[in-house]
Amino acid sequence: MSKLLIVGSVAFDAIETPFGKTDKILGGAAPYIALSASNFNIPSAIVSVVGEDFPKDYFKTLEAKNIDTSAIEIVEGGKTFFWSGKYHNDLNSRDTLETQLNVLADFQPVVPENYKDAEIVVLGNLNPLVQLSVLEQFKEKPKLAILDTMNFWMEDAFINDLHKVIAKVDVITINDEEARQLSGEYSLVKAARAIEKMGPKYVVIKKGEHGALLFHKDQIFFAPALPLEEVFDPTGAGDTFAGGFAGYLTKTGNLSFENMKNAIIHASNLASFCVEKFGTERMENLERDEVQKRLKQFKELTQFEIELS
Repeated sequence: MSKLLIVGSVAFDAIETPFGKTDKILGGAAPYIALSASNFNIPSAIVSVVGEDFPKDYFKTLEAKNIDTSAIEIVEGGKTFFWSGKYHNDLNSRDTLETQLNVLADFQPVVPENYKDAEIVVLGNLNPLVQLSVLEQFKEKPKLAILDTMNFWMEDAFINDLHKVIAKVDVITINDEEARQLSGEYSLVKAARAIEKMGPKYVVIKKGEHGALLFHKDQIFFAPALPLEEVFDPTGAGDTFAGGFAGYLTKTGNLSFENMKNAIIHASNLASFCVEKFGTERMENLERDEVQKRLKQFKELTQFEIELS
């Protein structure tokens, strides 16, 4: 079976929304990606770094989902990356209250030998040079390299490095605001075309509660987000989406545009669960029958016959 390698932050998050707040809980891109991908019962591993303060129980949480944590470096005497944020009432915007890079500031990822042949790699939001160093460690280029990034790395100090890694990946996943900033185009169709010229074969533009777009050459696919009665905490929804997308493709081994449409639907489906609880809680306890039931809702939401007059 194909293997999935996930490189990204493992962190403590402290989150406040209109519905409550948390103390430090499990966070960072990598756990969300890995927990989402674990729904496809594939071999996966996380490459990351934490401090000595990182609880062993969090390792157990990940390992219970058959996620290999042996490549998560533990820095003796170090402190784990910490992020604190507060969401506004619409849950679409938030304020970062505090960011402590701690051990992540000097993170130099090392791809484990048994994953240097991984077919698919997800490069979570990190410094572009760190992402680039991961790709350089593979024996052969992965069949699919998926890049996530953010507007911080699109500033003048980092943009040249970001272009270097974008040129080496197959898929980039960013939100609509970031796509416009990266491309200089307001139209998302034009933005995707401009980003494709930078190197990726596929561009995924996430629009939060308004769904996601997949672009490849002259082909476009749109998947809605499932309308939910309650959204509790949107933290990690984008990473959960990326994990579902990568997990489905790893499971099926089919990297065609047509199959990526299915991957987008599975990704949107899993992201819809993530927002129902604080942090990773919902993804930790997600049952297969819940996933299948909601997939049927997606099918009913999106499939219909158009009668032409």
